[in-house]
Amino acid sequence: MSQLSALLKNRVEGDLMFDRFDRGRYATDASLYQMMPLGVLSPKSEDDIHAALEIARAQGVSILPRGGGTSQCGQTVNEALVLDNTQYFNDILELDVEGQRCVVRPGIVLDDLNRALKPHGLWFPVDVSTASRATIGGMAGNNSCGGKSLRYGMMRDNVLSIDGFLADGSKQHFGPVETPPPPGLMADMLSLGAREAAEIDARFPKVMRRVGGYNIDALVPAARPNNLAHLLVGSEGTLAYSTAIELKLWPLIPHKVLGICHFPTFHHAMDATQHLVTLAPQGVELVDSTMIALARDIPLFRATIEEVVTGTPEALLLVEFAETDPSLHRGKLRDLDAMMGDLGFSWRGSGDNWGGVTQVTDPKMQARIADLRSSGLNIMMSMKVDGKPVSFVEDCAVELPDLAAYTAGLTEIFERYGTKGTWYAHASVGCLHVRPVLNMKLDKDVKTMRAIAEECFDLVARYKGSHSGEHGDGIVRSEFHEKMFGPRMVANFAEVKERFDPEGLFNPGKIVNAPKMDDRRLFRYGPDYTVPDFKTELDWSDWTGGGAGFQGAVEMCNNNGACRKLKGGVMCPSFRVTRKEQDLTRGRANTLRLAISGQLGPNALSSDQMAETMKLCVSCKGCKRECPTGVDMARMKIEVQSARSKKHGISLHDRLVGFLPRYAPMVSRLPFLANLRNRVPGLARLSEKLTGFTATRDLPIWSGDPFRDTEVTPQDTPKTVLFADCFNRYFEPENLRATLKVLAAAKVPVEIAAAPTGARPLCCGRTFLSAGLVEEAKVEAQRLVDALLPYARAGVPIIGLEPSCLLTLRDEIPALIPGEGTALLAQHARMLEEYIADQADNPDFTLPLTSPAHKVMVHGHCHQKAMGVMSGIEKALSLLPDTEVEVIETSCCGMAGAFGYGNDTHEISRRMAEADLIPALNVASEDTVIVADGTSCRHQIADLSTRKPIHIARLLEQALK
Repeated sequence: MSQLSALLKNRVEGDLMFDRFDRGRYATDASLYQMMPLGVLSPKSEDDIHAALEIARAQGVSILPRGGGTSQCGQTVNEALVLDNTQYFNDILELDVEGQRCVVRPGIVLDDLNRALKPHGLWFPVDVSTASRATIGGMAGNNSCGGKSLRYGMMRDNVLSIDGFLADGSKQHFGPVETPPPPGLMADMLSLGAREAAEIDARFPKVMRRVGGYNIDALVPAARPNNLAHLLVGSEGTLAYSTAIELKLWPLIPHKVLGICHFPTFHHAMDATQHLVTLAPQGVELVDSTMIALARDIPLFRATIEEVVTGTPEALLLVEFAETDPSLHRGKLRDLDAMMGDLGFSWRGSGDNWGGVTQVTDPKMQARIADLRSSGLNIMMSMKVDGKPVSFVEDCAVELPDLAAYTAGLTEIFERYGTKGTWYAHASVGCLHVRPVLNMKLDKDVKTMRAIAEECFDLVARYKGSHSGEHGDGIVRSEFHEKMFGPRMVANFAEVKERFDPEGLFNPGKIVNAPKMDDRRLFRYGPDYTVPDFKTELDWSDWTGGGAGFQGAVEMCNNNGACRKLKGGVMCPSFRVTRKEQDLTRGRANTLRLAISGQLGPNALSSDQMAETMKLCVSCKGCKRECPTGVDMARMKIEVQSARSKKHGISLHDRLVGFLPRYAPMVSRLPFLANLRNRVPGLARLSEKLTGFTATRDLPIWSGDPFRDTEVTPQDTPKTVLFADCFNRYFEPENLRATLKVLAAAKVPVEIAAAPTGARPLCCGRTFLSAGLVEEAKVEAQRLVDALLPYARAGVPIIGLEPSCLLTLRDEIPALIPGEGTALLAQHARMLEEYIADQADNPDFTLPLTSPAHKVMVHGHCHQKAMGVMSGIEKALSLLPDTEVEVIETSCCGMAGAFGYGNDTHEISRRMAEADLIPALNVASEDTVIVADGTSCRHQIADLSTRKPIHIARLLEQALK
């Protein structure tokens, strides 16, 4: 490997990654397999790729092209040199709006492409559920399909041509072939197609969703004009290295409607599908009762389920209509209602006759439902047990008239082996995603998987279906091609591979010459996989495994890659800047799994490489809410920092951040001295190396009049208790005083949560957690719990202003000090705006407010978003008369506590802010008021823009009559 690395270093401009930690992050995809690559290259140009091919060929090393790494069959793992196209090789080369076509690099993500196409009224409609991270190159390699293939077809139907390198390094254009073709590769392929036309006609399944094997049906004379690009589509990177892909584009239809059909049994839903498609929807998607139940337990989806699901259906079919003339939509929904009635389903019915249609015309609700449906796989994977739904018979496809019988037969197979399947996805094309629940760490369950696969593929063949209907072959299905296609066709596939790639350079072992799908040596959880028990600092008892459940929490990451999205939501802000797998929730989780299982060497958890892996995690908690399987990297980072601090100690920078609550009472008495660093020229630069705080930024200003608990008179019967956090107490006490005025105006008696007489003020312990000082954090947390618990037991709401501090009572403190007391505190901890929103139906609570501004723009703190409390600030601001309120769609502001002040992280911090937040503020009118509850958010905005944001408490104070 060292020789390979050295040779590449002299020839390529892209990033090289040969460290064991880096390679480990590319050893898995969303399948059950793990194969350690030899190294990783993120190419910047075709020259980089050509050089890598040349060196690999000379060194006898295989090449694996990789996109988002979300393949479910093991296509994107191999003992090879991985070329990650996503970081740099991801642009649009050509856009022909009038001709409705474009040419793109393989690393461009589908959602990014469609964002660029939208202003032109166009889109690429192969809308896979992983659109936020699936690359066009990966989609072409898998022959992806998506939920609207009923109307728009599959990837093969929408790829016009492909440019790429062959294994010998020569450049080739694959597209429509002239007749007759010149001698060479093209002619050989057409000759094979002519020779095997009859066999292809006899053996290839006639279902639309057939993506197994090579698409040699594109070579037969009847397919003329033959397009050789269609042979590369679905080839899983085994034939050539694509460098440019020409796509067919479609007009964007902006309006759609959705009918959610409820069914009393799963079988009824399957049988009804063949009739519903006659109404010409653009898609019919299945959601079964298991997925409904799991989604109810996920905060991100709970409200959606409650709003659109009526009763207790065993299955839902989401029937979507999109017509160029939106006036036709009402008629489509009426037809759907009528057909459900004709099929015997009515809301007034009972038993097998119960059911009906919920109509969804609101675009926002449609988007929420689409998010839920596209997260189907990950919702299924959210089970907090060792057994998980396993992908291996995931996407077999049959004709619609056979769908009900096929699913019943497969259910019988599952039951015979003591498991059950979870079902969802593309009912409209007879391709249902189903995963039996198995534990891949157990040899007996691996044997069960093999037996189920054998019987399932026999069942599919009986119905003349396809055992691979969307997710490709990879390791899971390649060995079963003879069962579906016959030995002669498998020999044809081998001939194609031999002609394109005689030395086996490209992704060997996929489609042809495949290993056994149940070879445990290739598994993520191989026969020797173990995690020894070890001590952890936080409560992980919701999960199983070593570290009192920490292992199970880490293993919840199934590599689905939802954290790779670049727009929408919060996670993963560091990845959005760097595009590096290392700086990604998935990358960090994989590193942790490999570390605790001993695959990265001794002391990996406290190593420098692990510290570097976690360095850009800003603990935004976006993954806690937005990761469909619930990977909470912010909490996991605390364990890593604690392990490291115990082994190596902490820096002065971390000590200054962590111990702020301890020295703040003393420093606040001499604010002039504390603020000299910002005022004396050159002092910031002189102290930068010592303190670790960048000289490019002023630090927060210590207040000359910090907040004192004695400013509030104790109450006999307080209705609220105010927690004065360190940041507002010592730096912006005006926010606390504004809160007191607002509550006084509402005639709400308030008391301050105070420490015992003579003790320092209360603190939540967050600064200690950020430095990995868990024991110190526990001390602070226990002091706060002792002070607040009497109020909680009396039912008094606990109000706070700083999201990162108040919400610690709901998240970290119950994990630090698990028990009935902290669970009760979590229930009573409320942000100020949440408390105000809670009083909507309280006739005794009134706030006399005027309009403080024509428009207010709100930037939510990451923890507000992660804990699902942003609705509170919207409801509170809705009380302002004649005031327009806009919540800015942003990820992390980038400041993230002290992250933005670090001398080695401040630049990343700026780039985070400049992605969405700062551009949104720059176009706001000057009289628009900017509200941000987070202390760090306000400083970031003030530092990087001309705006001066305020806390909502200050805004409400200004609005008081």
